[in-house]
Amino acid sequence: MTNDLPPYFNLSPDRALGGLTPPAGTEGFARIAEAARAGRDDLASRGLNGQGRRELRPFSTWEITRYLIPVAPAHFRRVLRANPALPQGRSETEGGAKWFSFEEVLRLRAFFGAEGAKSKNYLPYRPEGLPAKMIAVANFKGGVGKTSTGAHLAMSAALDGYRVLVIDLDSQGSMSSIFGARVEDEWQTVFPLLARHYGRQMQADNKRRRDRGEAPVPLDDTLSEALKMTAADVIRPTHWPNIDLIGAQLNLYWAEFQIPVWRMAARGWKLWEALGESLAEDGVLDRYDLIFIDTPPALGYLTINGLAAADVLLVPLGASFLEFDSTGRFFDMLHSTFASIEEGENVAARALGLPEMRFEWDAVRAILTRYDGAQQAEMAGLIQAYLGRTLSPHRQDFTALIGQAGESVNGIYEADYRNFNRETYMRGRATFDETWAGVKELVIGIWRRDDLARTADAKRAAE
Repeated sequence: MTNDLPPYFNLSPDRALGGLTPPAGTEGFARIAEAARAGRDDLASRGLNGQGRRELRPFSTWEITRYLIPVAPAHFRRVLRANPALPQGRSETEGGAKWFSFEEVLRLRAFFGAEGAKSKNYLPYRPEGLPAKMIAVANFKGGVGKTSTGAHLAMSAALDGYRVLVIDLDSQGSMSSIFGARVEDEWQTVFPLLARHYGRQMQADNKRRRDRGEAPVPLDDTLSEALKMTAADVIRPTHWPNIDLIGAQLNLYWAEFQIPVWRMAARGWKLWEALGESLAEDGVLDRYDLIFIDTPPALGYLTINGLAAADVLLVPLGASFLEFDSTGRFFDMLHSTFASIEEGENVAARALGLPEMRFEWDAVRAILTRYDGAQQAEMAGLIQAYLGRTLSPHRQDFTALIGQAGESVNGIYEADYRNFNRETYMRGRATFDETWAGVKELVIGIWRRDDLARTADAKRAAE
């Protein structure tokens, strides 16, 4: 039996005094921020190529035929030999495995889609003529894996062959960092799209003022500049050939203060429609298949815009009481916020005999992340019992691969499997593949429903 006391007993005040650093002032924050920036740049630079750009790793024949194109390796090699114009891959050693860039993988998938067996899904399901589906990932509790889940779903969709746009609404810019973006100021974020939407409202209000013989309200330089911009001015390519990004940085947070000022000046401005309507107006929903929106960990104006624009809402949470409790409060806030907007708009609509407005999402799902079955099975079961079908039945496990990838610049799908035990890689990847499978099934089901409704509408119109 030892007599050791807990470490918080018998602490020496003099020794504690000797360990103190000088008091900190506001300039200390700048020093810490600069140190963090230097460290961040150093870590990020380790993922750059010789030209200082992020570069997506190559994919091996094993990986392509197992995860990307559903063909047997031997058949894959026969097709390449029979079609020398197709990418043939590169070997790192004499007679070694063939490796392909992801651009080449996309070309090969297109070939198999056009020439391969029609019974196989070489190309992902996407009805022609229907708009992209927008998927918002949100929760106001930090640390639940919101950004990581959104990023890996975007990468999963890209690997599956979809054209993907990622929109970062979080001024912390973590999603932008994952995709290697350097966002200089708010003019390279969604801010000018929101400002343009408000500027259009001001122009309409000014027209009505002039019609009444009143003086118009002048537009400031910010609005005048934003009115010249479109989504194409803020969308940037990433190191993934089929993922583009609208990034974020610290100045985007200014929008949380500017939006209510604009709303006070123009009470008729429907601020919650700014993002969705701007993307639709600029043809973005036609150029992409899926749009993933990463929201801030707060229910502010940017989050409201992201959620109002979205067709699908995904809410990640951990299998713990505190995260379940916080997530329940998040849904409570969603209800009160959007119900309040509906009621405010519909008071006027009812008075004028106009149709009432109503927010609607194709699907809302919660996803358990960082799941440890040995420790959290009972809690996960309780959450499932209470949330029912709102909670995705798949639980995103925390594996060694996830832990190791979290220490590097790359995401799970960007990690070279040769840096891991293959079983560790396959097990770690499987949990994200299953998460994507659940989300993909949700999306293609919604697309199918929309497609059938469109066909039925066309049939009724023709009768």
